[in-house]
Amino acid sequence: MDKPAPNPQLLRSLGKLARGLSALFWGLPAALLVSAETARADWLKPLGMLPLLAINVLLLHGLWQMGEFQKQERPWRLALDRARLLALVNLGLCPFIYWHNRLPGEDFFTYAVMLLELSAVLFLFNLNLVLKRLAAMLPDETLRQETRQFTALNRWLLVLLLFFSIGFLWFTSMPLAILPVGKLVYWVNHCSGLLLIFFILLPLAMTMALLWKTKEVILDAVFGRRI
Repeated sequence: MDKPAPNPQLLRSLGKLARGLSALFWGLPAALLVSAETARADWLKPLGMLPLLAINVLLLHGLWQMGEFQKQERPWRLALDRARLLALVNLGLCPFIYWHNRLPGEDFFTYAVMLLELSAVLFLFNLNLVLKRLAAMLPDETLRQETRQFTALNRWLLVLLLFFSIGFLWFTSMPLAILPVGKLVYWVNHCSGLLLIFFILLPLAMTMALLWKTKEVILDAVFGRRI
């Protein structure tokens, strides 16, 4: 007995889903690197804010590609819409990184960059929810289990990062004349690199791994090949 022909509309939506996952996989680390270089270095200055805008447009494009898949699933759509909204906020705020580099003494630009950092953390948090909802709709039990475990860990790390950031701002606002506070601020400043690696790079790396594995599961199960 012949197998039923695949649904062309479903195949198109799965193809866009795979391309969207690829865009997010490459866009996430690129966004971190470009933002850091724009904020601190001078070699991107001739390009202005174009690299920042291009990378954030790539992330937004990836989320829009994924929106063609399973439009009737309400939890999936809500998680995806929240991620899209935060991606739009990031796109609107990313030029302030460039302006803050040009005018570091301007308080308005400093607060805008801080708001962008908060929005970026929330975006990564919601992106993990998107991956969790997506894995629940795919016929791969191993992927579902791994996605549940790693997205939960990522979200806890990002929540801890927010609490650490609030505590750091509170401590640094206190008078350094208080001896214990001064020592604590000194210790936190020297450990900030390790804390950044743990609370940002670790969730980012695990999110990228989930993005790649989800894409590979889709391509292997549906198309029987990798692109």
